[in-house]
Amino acid sequence: MSLVATTLPSLKASVMDKTARVLQQRLVSSSSELISEVRVAHRAEAVAEAMKTAIAAPQSTEKTLPAMIIVFGASAMSDPQDVIPEAIRLAGGRVVQVGLPVDPGNLLVLGYLGNVPVIGAPGCARSPKENGFDWVLNRLLAGEVPTREDLTGLGVGGLLMEIPSRPLPRLMATVDRKAEEIAVIILAAGRASRMGKSGQHKLLAEFDGEALVHRVTRQAVEAKIGRVHVVVGHRGDEVSAALHGLDVKIIDNPHYATGMASSLKAGLEQTDVSEAPGMMVLLADMPNVATDDIRALAKAFAKASGMAIVRAVADGQRGNPVILPRSTFEALKAVEGDIGARPVIESAGLPVIDVEIGVAARL
Repeated sequence: MSLVATTLPSLKASVMDKTARVLQQRLVSSSSELISEVRVAHRAEAVAEAMKTAIAAPQSTEKTLPAMIIVFGASAMSDPQDVIPEAIRLAGGRVVQVGLPVDPGNLLVLGYLGNVPVIGAPGCARSPKENGFDWVLNRLLAGEVPTREDLTGLGVGGLLMEIPSRPLPRLMATVDRKAEEIAVIILAAGRASRMGKSGQHKLLAEFDGEALVHRVTRQAVEAKIGRVHVVVGHRGDEVSAALHGLDVKIIDNPHYATGMASSLKAGLEQTDVSEAPGMMVLLADMPNVATDDIRALAKAFAKASGMAIVRAVADGQRGNPVILPRSTFEALKAVEGDIGARPVIESAGLPVIDVEIGVAARL
């Protein structure tokens, strides 16, 4: 597969580098690979020449043509005469489709140079989140030749992301439970490395005569805002034992060493979590988050009808816990490493409601 990317002064090279990495990740499941990448000016003539060069140049020792050409424009396609569709025509190809009834992914272009498919990727394809680009790419990789009728038919079920500005987003309109009946996920899988590998586990240290993890979990249970789940990993048997007597669900995360994101995913694998209208993420080493604080956050979430992100703050500084609506769950599954939910919060396009709970949000 060949990648052609256009440049503009406003587009950072780091964004283009990430785009190539994300595309390579998309190709792994089909055992495909990105053979070449070229960056050219955002002009139809330059893109056309790059595509003709990609077809003319040997792509491997077998000297086969590229199975596909992907074009990422530095600026979004706005009409059938825009840079990418026009470039396909200038290169001697034909344009099959401009636009797609799938959101995100509606600004996709599909054409052919001879028998080689050319996809003009929508801007959302720079992200690993599922979008219309995946639907078309996977069909082509499977050997299908989508017609205009096929692509038009993708409009049935083509709304992949909730739109906060709509009065009644689909997910919230179909939820039977009240918005305040959320799932609570307590993250207790970390290594607690500051205590040493063989020393006392931080979460087992006593706080006012009570194990830290027990105190945090008990306060969440007593808040009665929804089912409480505790994700364990490092020394999980000991942490689980410390929760004896509490009405909670223990979730084992064997991948805890990869970071906090793996614990979020472990929680979302539970049906009662994934189907909840929202999920509160609470860190197990925050003993000062009181039952009333947890209830205050849940109340704010309910007041927003479950259509906002709710975050605890201390003197205006963001902290924890945080409540994430169900519309963010798919994005959370794509997060990696130890950065938690921050990138999802920043990119979700949802209102963020800050609830002041004092220093408890930071300690």
